[in-house]
Amino acid sequence: MRLIPWEEERLQVFAAAELARRHRAAGLRLNHPEAVALICDAMLEAARAGASYTEVEAAGRAAVAPEDVLDGVRELLDEVRIEVLLGDGARVIALVDPLDRGAPPDRLGPGALVVGDHADVEINAGRETIELTVTSRSRRLVRVSSHYPFHRVNSRLELDRAAAQGFRLDIPAGSYVGWAPGESKTVRLVRYAGESGPNR
Repeated sequence: MRLIPWEEERLQVFAAAELARRHRAAGLRLNHPEAVALICDAMLEAARAGASYTEVEAAGRAAVAPEDVLDGVRELLDEVRIEVLLGDGARVIALVDPLDRGAPPDRLGPGALVVGDHADVEINAGRETIELTVTSRSRRLVRVSSHYPFHRVNSRLELDRAAAQGFRLDIPAGSYVGWAPGESKTVRLVRYAGESGPNR
């Protein structure tokens, strides 16, 4: 059996989710990785069954109840992002506040970030960059995350994919760029570093 990287990742999510299901069935409360695995597994399964974007989001929100998790997990889990395959192509779904934590946690509570005073950090210094104009033909908002291979983005985005081969968005890790229906914008891409792989 030969698996592409995406399929290998899917099996890893399933294995983690299955372990989480066993722990929950045994009456154990879930830690952060277990909660994330269950949410991602539910969203991937919904997409596999042909669900819409909204239905996939709903499946993720229904996967784990706040009382299922250990203390502090709700504060840590502010967002879950995962790529799913829908009818109109691959989409990255950002599920914000999946455990309905409500008010933000205390500044020094679990998951808090304390940023020190330091000079601005220049990202991707000295790396090759290009600019491409991208137009969305989708009827929904399309988002592309920072490190996604740009030539593989949603098929409803019109761009020069040959030129985008080996590049990603030149933005901070974990962030994204979005296109509203019919929107066109020019983005800067940066070449991947390290050894070449099948997605670069």
